[in-house]
Amino acid sequence: MTSDRSRRGSDPRQAAEAAFRAVTRKVPEGAGPAPKAAPKAAVPGVRETVSLRLDRDVLEHFQEDGPGWQERINAALRKAAGL
Repeated sequence: MTSDRSRRGSDPRQAAEAAFRAVTRKVPEGAGPAPKAAPKAAVPGVRETVSLRLDRDVLEHFQEDGPGWQERINAALRKAAGL
């Protein structure tokens, strides 16, 4: 029994490889349009979960006043960044 590829519009593996190449291809410097700015959050004020390494004494300083320590760290970072 032979395989009849004419029934398929395209080979799924080739289509997947082409899609992968399209998003992983490096654009040489000076070629193509300028990189787009990062998109803004769809909902203002939404926070993103991240992993951050802090010195133990810095973490203890913010945690000693109890709940809300993450907000206090965020406020200190915003102030330091001038935001």
